[in-house]
Amino acid sequence: MSRPNVDLGFFNVAEPDETPEEQQQFTSDDSHVEQNAISSESIPPPQQQPPPPPPPVKAKKQSSHAEQYAPTVQEIESDSITRLADSYWKDETKDTFGFDEEVVETVWKVHLDQTSFSLRKVMMLEFSQYLEKYLWPAFVPKSAKGKSKSSLAHVLSIVVMVNEKVRQRVTNVWSIFENDSTKFSGLVSRILRLLVSGDNEKGSVLSLQLQRFLLIFLIQMFESLENALVRNECMRLVSISMWSCLVDVRREREFAQHPERRALWERAQAKFDSPAKQSTKEKMDFDRNFLSSLIKTFFRVLDSVPESGAPPSDAVTYCERFLELMIDLEAQLPTRRHFNLLMHDHLVVPICDSSALAKRGRTFLRQHRDISLTIPSDWGARGSESGALFVQLLDRLKYYAWFEIDDFTGAALNSTDTDRAHYQQLRQLQKLAFVNAREELEDFALANVGNVEKRKDLKAIFEKVEETTLRSLCEKVGIRTTDIQSNGAFEKGFLVELLISTFERRRSQKDAINALPLYPDEAFLFDETTVPATQEFSNTHCLAIPKLNLQFLTIHDYLLRNFTLFRLESTYEIRQDVEDVVKRLAPRYNMDRRTGEDGTAFGGWARMGALIDSFQVVDVGTPKLGETKPSFVKADVTLNISKYTDSIRKEWDALRPHDVLFLLTISMEPEGSGLAALDAKETGTAAHESEGSAFRKKFGLKYIRGCEVADLLGDDGRPVDDFTSSKYASDTQDRPRVTGFKRSLRVNLDPNQYQMDMDRVERKEEDVYPTFNILIRRKPQENNFKAVLDTIRDLMQSDLVVPAWLHNVFLGYGDRGSAHFTKIPNPVRTIDFRDTFLDYNHLVESFPGKRLVSFNHEGQNDDPLLPPFVLTFPKSMYDGGSHSSGEVEAKPGHSISSGVKRKLGENIGDAEDGDVMIVRTYKPENTGPYLEDAPKKNMVRFTPTQVDAIHAGTSLGLTMVVGPPGTGKTDVAVQIIANLYHNYPEQHTLIITHSNTALNQLFEKIAALDIDPRHILRLGHGQEELDLANAGSWGKYGRVNAFLEKRIQLLSEVDRLAQSLEIPGAHGHTCETAGYFYLYHILSRWEPYIHKVQASASVDVVVNLFPFDVYFADAPQPLFLDTATFEEAVDIAEGCWRHIKNMFDELEEIRAFELLRSGHDRSNYLLVKEAKIIAMTCTHAALKRREFVHLGFKYDNVVMEESGQILEVETFIPLLLQNPDPDTGASRLKRVVMIGDHNQLPPVVKNMAFQRYGNMEQSLFARFVRLGVPTIQLDAQGRARSSLAQLFQWKYENRLKNLPNVLCSPEYQLANPGFAFDYQAVNVPDFLGRGEAEPRPHFVQNLGEAEYVVATYQYMRLLGYPAEKISILTTYNGQKELIHDVLEKRCSWNPLFGNPHRVATVDKYQGQQNDYILLSLVRSKTVGHLRDVRRLIVAMSRARLGLYVFCRVPLFASCPELKPVFATLLQRPWGALWLRHKETYTAFNERPVDQPGVVHTSKKGKDPVWTADKKLSNQVTAIDGVERMGVYVQTLMQKQIDSLRTQKAKAAAAEAAAEEDENAMQGIEQ
Repeated sequence: MSRPNVDLGFFNVAEPDETPEEQQQFTSDDSHVEQNAISSESIPPPQQQPPPPPPPVKAKKQSSHAEQYAPTVQEIESDSITRLADSYWKDETKDTFGFDEEVVETVWKVHLDQTSFSLRKVMMLEFSQYLEKYLWPAFVPKSAKGKSKSSLAHVLSIVVMVNEKVRQRVTNVWSIFENDSTKFSGLVSRILRLLVSGDNEKGSVLSLQLQRFLLIFLIQMFESLENALVRNECMRLVSISMWSCLVDVRREREFAQHPERRALWERAQAKFDSPAKQSTKEKMDFDRNFLSSLIKTFFRVLDSVPESGAPPSDAVTYCERFLELMIDLEAQLPTRRHFNLLMHDHLVVPICDSSALAKRGRTFLRQHRDISLTIPSDWGARGSESGALFVQLLDRLKYYAWFEIDDFTGAALNSTDTDRAHYQQLRQLQKLAFVNAREELEDFALANVGNVEKRKDLKAIFEKVEETTLRSLCEKVGIRTTDIQSNGAFEKGFLVELLISTFERRRSQKDAINALPLYPDEAFLFDETTVPATQEFSNTHCLAIPKLNLQFLTIHDYLLRNFTLFRLESTYEIRQDVEDVVKRLAPRYNMDRRTGEDGTAFGGWARMGALIDSFQVVDVGTPKLGETKPSFVKADVTLNISKYTDSIRKEWDALRPHDVLFLLTISMEPEGSGLAALDAKETGTAAHESEGSAFRKKFGLKYIRGCEVADLLGDDGRPVDDFTSSKYASDTQDRPRVTGFKRSLRVNLDPNQYQMDMDRVERKEEDVYPTFNILIRRKPQENNFKAVLDTIRDLMQSDLVVPAWLHNVFLGYGDRGSAHFTKIPNPVRTIDFRDTFLDYNHLVESFPGKRLVSFNHEGQNDDPLLPPFVLTFPKSMYDGGSHSSGEVEAKPGHSISSGVKRKLGENIGDAEDGDVMIVRTYKPENTGPYLEDAPKKNMVRFTPTQVDAIHAGTSLGLTMVVGPPGTGKTDVAVQIIANLYHNYPEQHTLIITHSNTALNQLFEKIAALDIDPRHILRLGHGQEELDLANAGSWGKYGRVNAFLEKRIQLLSEVDRLAQSLEIPGAHGHTCETAGYFYLYHILSRWEPYIHKVQASASVDVVVNLFPFDVYFADAPQPLFLDTATFEEAVDIAEGCWRHIKNMFDELEEIRAFELLRSGHDRSNYLLVKEAKIIAMTCTHAALKRREFVHLGFKYDNVVMEESGQILEVETFIPLLLQNPDPDTGASRLKRVVMIGDHNQLPPVVKNMAFQRYGNMEQSLFARFVRLGVPTIQLDAQGRARSSLAQLFQWKYENRLKNLPNVLCSPEYQLANPGFAFDYQAVNVPDFLGRGEAEPRPHFVQNLGEAEYVVATYQYMRLLGYPAEKISILTTYNGQKELIHDVLEKRCSWNPLFGNPHRVATVDKYQGQQNDYILLSLVRSKTVGHLRDVRRLIVAMSRARLGLYVFCRVPLFASCPELKPVFATLLQRPWGALWLRHKETYTAFNERPVDQPGVVHTSKKGKDPVWTADKKLSNQVTAIDGVERMGVYVQTLMQKQIDSLRTQKAKAAAAEAAAEEDENAMQGIEQ
C-alpha cells in the first residue's frame, strides 16, 4: 500500500511502498516493557578474539508516520549538493569564490523544482548553510548601480530555506538578516508582491505550491513579532490605513462607536495624502491594500475546490494555510486591533462557511464519528484533503473572530459587556428595520429582543423578506452585498445568513467550555487532524490546534489555549493505551450457533483491561439552576478478575476513589474482523480511510467514555474502604464484605457527555451505555489529567485576579520591565540581608562601583561593621516610586520591611545623597544558653550577581534569574526564601519546582538555615526521599505528629520549670494550663526582675536576682561569666528569657492542634495558619488547587525553581491557589521569583505535533525571556573544571566565569588518574559490522558504544575510582537499557566493579551532577534529537572533573549547531582514548591537569597527528577501538586478581607462621 498523499507544507517526500504488516497475536500479556533489541545473552565477553555477532533480532515494523527524514553521513558526503557546496560556499577559509546566479538557478531547477522539493534535498541545502553563506550575502532586492536584482529563483530559494529552518525549529532564524535591514525590507516587499499578484515576474502564474511557500514565510513572520526587524515589516501591513478597503458605512459606524479611532484614521490618511515620492506613495498604497488583496486571492483558490470528486490537494492546503494566517492575525492584539474589522467586512468567515470545501469537511467528520458511514474513495485519506482540517481551522477562526475583547484597548469583556453590546447592536437593527422596512419587518422591529435573538427566530423572520429589502438592510448596517472579487451580487440565502451570523446571540466562551466533556470520546480520540496517530510530527502541515505564542489576548484566551493543548496531549497518551489494550484483547466476530445471535469474543487478554459483567446507570442528578445537563451521573460497573494471576488481581484491587477509568464498546462485524479488514485496506478498497477509522473498524471499537471511581462496592452493594482489606473479616464484621473474583465499582460519569449521549438517543440513535463490555485502567502516575483539566476549567469560571503589576507582562504587552522591582510603586528600599554577607569585605565586593556609607546607632561610622547588615538602596535605583497603579496607592517616603522595623524602628532616616547605599547593622538577639539555640548561618560567599538576584528576589515584583549550570541557583533561591522569612515574618512563601528531586534538594538546604522547622511544610509525594532526620515528618500529617510530639516535650519542660520554681500543680497538663502558668507565674517573676536590673545597672543584681537559675542548671556553665560586663550579663539573662518565652509561644501555637481532634482538621490548620514556607511540585499545585482555595489558603510570595522545565499552565496555576483579598478585591501576591535556564531542556511533551506546532514545550520562563523581560544571569560557575566549562560557556555569550574554588582547589588542578585528558571525545566505529540499531521507533541502541562505555567504567573501578562518583549518561532510552544489560553481564555481580551511581538519559539527569561522566551519544547515521543544542548543553555540563564522550565523531562534528562544542572537543585527539599507566585513584596523584603526556604535530592542510611524549612513551597508551579496550581491561583485571591472590597467599602464610610461633611458645611454657 502506498502512503496516502499528505500536505507536507513545504516539500514532498518520496516514500517507499509498504509491505503488509503482520498481525500481532496477543495471547498473553508479557508486560508493557519490550525486550531490548540486543539482549544480555548477545553481549560479547571481553576476550582477545573478536566474539561472534549477536543473533539477529526482528525489529518492530515502523508505521507510515515514522521519524522524519534526516540525512546520514554517507548521504551527505555522496550527495551532489555537498560537492556543489564545497565548490561555491562551504569552505569559509576561501575567499576566491564569486557569486554566480546560474548556480542558484541550477539548484532551484535541478535539486528543488524537478524533485518536487524533496525533503532530502532541502535538508541537504539547509545543512550546508546555503542560505547564510550564499543566498543572503549575494541577494539584491532591486536593480541599482549596475547590479541586477536577484532572480525569482533566488527569492524563492531564500523562502524555502527560511521555511526549512523554522520547520526544524532552528533558533534565531531572523538573525541571519539583521546585518542589513534595508535589504531584508526589499526581500519582504518582493515576497508580498508575489503573494498577491500570483505571477512569477515573467508573466506566468506561480503554482499554488509556491504560493503556499510564500504564505508560510508570511506566517512565520507574524509569529516572530518579538524580533524588531520582522515586527517593522509586519506592522505596516496591519495598520489602521487598511480600513480604506472597508465599506464606508461600516467604517463610519465604527467611528461612531469608538471616536478615538477616528483621530487615528485621520492621522493615517493625512500621512498618506501628504506630499511624498511617487515610489513611497505606491508602497504605502500597496501596504494598506495588501491583506485585502490577499483575501481576494484566497477566495479565488477557495472557489476552485469542488464539493465532490478528487480534491485538488494544492488548493486545499493553500486554503488551510491561509486560515492559519488569519487565526494568527486574530490571536495577537497588535495585529488584531485593526485587522478584525477588515476580516468581518470582507466576509471571510461566512464565505468559508458556505464553501464547497467546508461541506466536504463536514461530510468527512460525520463519517469519522460514525464508522458505519462511508465517503467516496477518491476523497483522500487525510482530514486535510477531505476538508475536515479546513472546517476545524474555520471553527478556530470563528472563535477568535468574535472573541470577547475590546479590539482597541485590549480589555477583556465580561458577560455583561458582551450582552450589552449584543442588545445594542440588535436594537439598532430593529430601528433600521422600522424606519426602512416597516411593512415587512414591523413585527421584528417591535418585538422583545429576547424573542428575536436566536438563529432559528432570525431565520424565520428574514426568509420571508424580499431580496431587495434584505439587500437594502445589509447596506444600511454596513454588510457587503456583492462579491469582493467579482462584484457579483450575493443571492438571497447568503444575505439571510450574513444577517443571522452578524446579529444572532452567540454562546459565550464560558458556556462553551462548561459544556465540554473532560474525557475524550471515540471521535475525538481518533481525530488525526487534532491528535496525530504517532509521536512523530514532521512539522510540514498545519493542525487545528492552538499555538502558544508570545502574546495572548486575555487571561481567558491563555487558559483556553493551554486547556486545549493539555487535553490533546493527554488524549494522545490515552489513545496509545486504548490501542494497546484493544490489540491485546484480540476481539473477533462470534455468532452463537444455537441462537444465531451476533456477538464479540476475545481471543486474548490484557493486564490493563477487563471484561465488564454488568453496567447500569443508577442515579442521575437534577440539573442545577440555569443548566440543562445533570448535576451528576452515577453508574455501577461489575467486572470479573478470575482469569488473572494474583499479582494482576492485586493491581485491580488497588483501585481507589478518583481513579480514572475508560468504558469501551467493542462490537465486531462479520466483514470487519481479523486480517480481512487489514487486507481490504491494503488492497485499496479502504484507502480513503484515516488510520483512526481503520483501527476502529478493524477492532470493532464503537464507543469510548471516561469515568471516575466514586466508591468501591462490597458484595452487599455498600461502599467499602478498599478491596484488599474487605476480603477479610474484621472486629465489626464477622464475614468478609468482598468475596470471589467479581468487583463492583460506583463511578461518576461526565454529565456533559451523558447529556450529549441522551440528545442522540432522542434523535433515535443508539444508547451508548448498555453496550459497554470492556473496562480499562491506566497507571496512576499517568492518570491525573482530569484533575488538571478540572483545575484549568475552574480558573476559567472565576474572576481571575492576576496582580496589576504582572498582568500586562504576563499577556506579553506594554513595558516588558514594568514588573521589575525598580518600577514597582512604593518599592522596599531598606532590607535586612541577615547572613547573606559573610563580612564587610564581602559586602563591599558584592556592590562594585557603589558608594557605601556605614551607620551605627550613634550615626555615621567609617569603621567596618560586622554582619548582619541592613541596606538602604539609593533613590536613583528606582523609577516607579512616584507612579501609582490601580492596586497599590503611592505613599511618601520609602518602605522598609517589617523585620527591619522590629529591629531598628521605623524612623531610621535616609541619606542626603541619593546615590549612596546606607549600611547599618544591629546586634543579633541572644536566643538562649543552649547550643541548639544558636542560629544557623549561611556559609556561601555569594558573588555580586548572586547578591543582585537575592536583592531583587527579596524586593517586590517579578524577578527572573537565569542560572547556567553550576552557578548556584538553589543557593540563591534558599537565601531569598530565608530573607523573606525574616524580613516579613507575617508573610507566607510558596515554593514550586518541577520535580520531587529538585524540591527535596531545595527543602534540605532551607531546613539547614535559621528557619524554625514548625514553619516549614512539604506537600505531595517524595518527602520520604529527603536527606533529613525523620524525612517522613515534613509532610502535612508528619508535621502534625511532630507538633504533637513537640507538645509533649515542651509540656514536660513546663513541669520542670515549675519544679525549679517550687510551684506545685499540673501546669504541664495541657497547652491551656501552660498558658496560665506563664501568665501568672513566669511573667510575674520576669517583669519585676527586669525592672530592678534596669534600675540598678549592677552585674550582681543581674546574677543574684535571676529567677530561673535552677531551671538553666543543665545549660553550659557558668551561665554568667565572672568577667561579664553589665551589658553582657543582661544579654545572657534576656537570652534565657527568650528561650522560655519561645517555649510558651510555641505551646500557644500548638494549642490549636490540641483543640482540633481529627488529623484532617489539624493538617488543614497547619497549612492555612501555621506554615510560613510551603513547598510542592507544580503538578501537586494543579491537582489540589480547588482544595487550597476552599480552605482559604493564602500566600504572598512565590519562588519557582526549574522554571524552564515547567509547562506554561503549570507555572500559572501556582499563582492562583488563593482567593483575592476580600477587602480590596486585588491579588495578595507581592513577589514572583522564577529561577531557571532556558538554554537547557524545556518541559517534556510526548507528542511532537503539540511540541513543535502548538509550541507546548514553551515554558513561561522562556516566553518571558523571549519577550525581553529583565533577567539576572548568574555569571560564575563552581561545578566543573575551567576546561570542562568551555564546553558550555559559549552558549552564555562567554560571560560565564569560574569561581575561585574551581581555579584553586587541588581536586580541580590535578589530572584524572589513569586518563591523559580531563575530557575527550572518543570515536566509536561500527562494532561487529553495525553502528546504531532501532528495533522499535525511538528505541535507539549502539552496542559498540555501550561496550566501550562499560569497559571504561571497569577500567576506572580497577584504578580505584568510587562507583558513586561515576555516572553513565546517554541520549536514548534504548541505549540506557542496553548499558544496563551490559553492566548486568559484566559488572553487577563482580565486587571489583559493582554498578555506577546512576545510568540515565541526559533528559532525566538535568539538574544533577557527578564527578565523572561517561556519555554515549548513540547515533551513527544521523545526529537525531541532539541537534537541539539545549540537550547538548545539559549533557556537557553534568561533570565536575572528567567527561568522556563516546560517539561517531565525524557525524556530530559536521552538524552546524554542534560545532561550538565539537570544535573544542576536536582540539584534543578523538581517534582513541588516551590512558596513563602507573596511576591509580587511591594513590596520591601529583600530575597537573594540563600535562597529558600527549603531543601533536601538524602539517598544513592535514589533520594533526597525536603521539605520546617521547619522555613518557612507556606511560601513555592510545586505546583505539572497543575490542582493544576490552582486552586492556581484561588484562588489568587479571593482574589485580593475581595480585589479590598473591596478597591472600602471603597473608595466609604469615598467619600460619604466627600460629606456629604461638604453638612453639605454648610448648616452651609447658
